[in-house]
Amino acid sequence: MKREIAVDGKPCQVEISEAPVGSPFKVKVNDRPREVLLEQEPSTKSFILKVDKESYLVELPALDRNAPFTVKVNNVPFKVEIRRAAPRMVVTAPSFVSIQAPKSAKAALEGAVVAPMAGKIISVRVKKGDAVKMGAVLCVLEAMKMENEITAAKSGVVKEVLVQEGRAVNEGDVLVILK
Repeated sequence: MKREIAVDGKPCQVEISEAPVGSPFKVKVNDRPREVLLEQEPSTKSFILKVDKESYLVELPALDRNAPFTVKVNNVPFKVEIRRAAPRMVVTAPSFVSIQAPKSAKAALEGAVVAPMAGKIISVRVKKGDAVKMGAVLCVLEAMKMENEITAAKSGVVKEVLVQEGRAVNEGDVLVILK
C-alpha cells in the first residue's frame, strides 16, 4: 500500500507491506527499505516500534484523514498530514494500517475493484478473461498529480473491465470485476 504524507511539511512516499500480526513488516520511505516490528502491544494510544533494530516510543492520537495531526516519537512531536489517502484510512496497532472500502452500492458488487479516490485512468493493464494474482496491477489512476496502482485484492479471472484509458472516475466507481 502506497501513500504520500508530509512530516513537518516535508513530503515523503511511504509504502507498507502487509505481514501477519507479531511478524516484522517492510516499510519503504522514499524508496528506502526498512524492517519494522511492533515490539510492544499498544496501550490506548502509544506503543513501541522497532525499526531496523532501533526502538521508538510512538504516541499516536485518533486520526482524521482530512486534517493534520501530531505524532510523538520518543516525546518529540511531528506534524503529520496524509496527502494521498484511501477512503477511511485508520492507523492502529498492531496492524498499523487498515483500509475500509467505500460503503456504496457500487462497492457491494462481488469481486468489484473500486476507485479509492477520484481521478483519471491513465493505464489499463488487464482485459476480460485475464488470470490475475493477488497484488497484480489492474490499472493506474492519476489523482493529485500522483500515479496510483490499483491492484487485485485476490487472485482470480477478470470478469469485466469497466474503464478505459483517459476516463475520469469518482471515488467508489467500479473499475474491474474479478471472479
